[in-house]
Amino acid sequence: MSTGTALAVDPHVVTCTLAPRYEAVRTARDFARTALHRWGLGELFDDVALVASELVTNALRHAIGACPSTVGDYDFPTQPTPEGRLPIRISLVHRAPQVVCAVSDPSSIGPVAREADFVAESGRGLHLVDSFSHSWGWHPLGGGKVVWALFEAEEESRRPAPLAEFGGRHRRSA
Repeated sequence: MSTGTALAVDPHVVTCTLAPRYEAVRTARDFARTALHRWGLGELFDDVALVASELVTNALRHAIGACPSTVGDYDFPTQPTPEGRLPIRISLVHRAPQVVCAVSDPSSIGPVAREADFVAESGRGLHLVDSFSHSWGWHPLGGGKVVWALFEAEEESRRPAPLAEFGGRHRRSA
């Protein structure tokens, strides 16, 4: 469940603040669907939704120290806390021909891709982000971080042919 969606002055930059509840992952996907369709980029939805789901799940698990299924009704702030910590936010930025999906959270600890364990129930999220985005990375923020993924796209009206699949490339900054 969203605690607020805002359309910035620039119609190609949208942000949604997410409550730390299990429903935040679905809210992020719904938010992505609405923005992408508004921009005429509905064909990107499956990839962006999967990546957004993984990034929001990671923020819920690691940034606030809770698994989405156990977060419950914790009242997470929508403004920076007195300590300057930020809430979880998803932002989408469309600068043709690219779309960036960015999730910010209050933890300053960067994501670490683990070696894939195909038997474990978790631990493959960043491998999915890497596979479904053109590139991804993270940057520290004052009192938190932002993890981003870049997607290549063109407006449907200008698309000559289906886009080719891109392999992911990971870029991390500290």
